Amino acid sequence: MPELKDIATQIRRDIVRMVHACQSGHPGGSLGCADFFTALYFDIMKHDPSFNMDGKGEDLFFLSNGHISPVFYATLARSGYFPITELASFRKINSRLQGHPATHEHLPGIRVASGSLGQGMSVAIGAALAKKLNNDDKLVFSLHGDGELDEGQNWEAIMFAAHNKVDNLISTIDWNGQQIDGPTQKVMDLGDIGKKFEAFGWTILQTNGNDIDDLIGTVNKAKSLTGKGKPIAIMMHTIMGKGVDFMEGHHEWHGIAPNDEQLQKALAQLPETLGDY
Repeated sequence: MPELKDIATQIRRDIVRMVHACQSGHPGGSLGCADFFTALYFDIMKHDPSFNMDGKGEDLFFLSNGHISPVFYATLARSGYFPITELASFRKINSRLQGHPATHEHLPGIRVASGSLGQGMSVAIGAALAKKLNNDDKLVFSLHGDGELDEGQNWEAIMFAAHNKVDNLISTIDWNGQQIDGPTQKVMDLGDIGKKFEAFGWTILQTNGNDIDDLIGTVNKAKSLTGKGKPIAIMMHTIMGKGVDFMEGHHEWHGIAPNDEQLQKALAQLPETLGDY
């Protein structure tokens, strides 16, 4: 299998090409989370690309911040869920790869529509409870944006998970400090997110979300802490736009597409490692 870093680089390359081709989408958070998705789908999770919607006997993943669909689609394609060439249809009319993941297109790998921010935690908790009812020992993983935590529904779900000892759930927060309107500290300062989760009764871990080795080590530690009566949250510190120097750390790249010149600059920093679509 290719090196994980090479996979992450190709996924980043896919992201900028997809968003550029339709001149629409969200490259910043997608680039920042490429290492996480690579670690999850190519090392950590036990999953089957042949795709069974109920997911029995598999680890499940739910993307709550659905606007970073480019990284999700590229990861699914690169891990065998659907043809890599389909990435060229991103955000096109009648494409299965809509701007936010949806289920009515029956795209393999997508178990819930996401894009209405704040709902993914509730969905992940429901899936985790279903696994408990089915005596399924596999885990549920979810990803959430730090800005997304402005939504109040998250905190109701976070409280519910701890109260009901949903200890087969590992939720990761993409803590990049940026959201669509600016730095999170200016838009809605959340303070220490980890301490908030801890106060709600969760076990908390910290990781460098742009270091694949650190990510894998942290998530494996999280897996070792499941089944102990508490849900687990990983505070994943990332850089928005990671891998493309002029995008890194800038909230403006939350939801705009690169122009032709910017695409070429980005691709020059992201060498083709697995072959373009």
